[in-house]
Amino acid sequence: MLVIAQKRRQARMTFLARNRRRLQKISPYLSLVLLLVPLLLVEPLKLVALVVAGKGHWLTGTGMLVVAYAASLLVVERLFKVVKPKLMMVDWFAKLWAGLVALRIKFLGGWSGKGNVVEKPSRAQRSS
Repeated sequence: MLVIAQKRRQARMTFLARNRRRLQKISPYLSLVLLLVPLLLVEPLKLVALVVAGKGHWLTGTGMLVVAYAASLLVVERLFKVVKPKLMMVDWFAKLWAGLVALRIKFLGGWSGKGNVVEKPSRAQRSS
């Protein structure tokens, strides 16, 4: 029985790795579209949850909001990690991302939010 469980676990890990490799092989613009699909589904759900809570169904609205944030965190964030190298190949996206990271460093003072302090780039790194 233990051998069967190990084989199933290995097959599941291989399935996830195989899908990650497929995602890494797609074009940058297809990666962008692939990332936008779950965003377009999850983000409006957050607004609907606020409307539902505002109509007096606060428990249902709170539940919907928790599910929407969990879906956003589990799906969109992980998908972004996989397709980010491809997205950085698109010039306008790379510039936009660099600007957002610079703003985060400026306003948060180097605090990354993970308990780590982000090092500011040296002059040599900034000039290149």
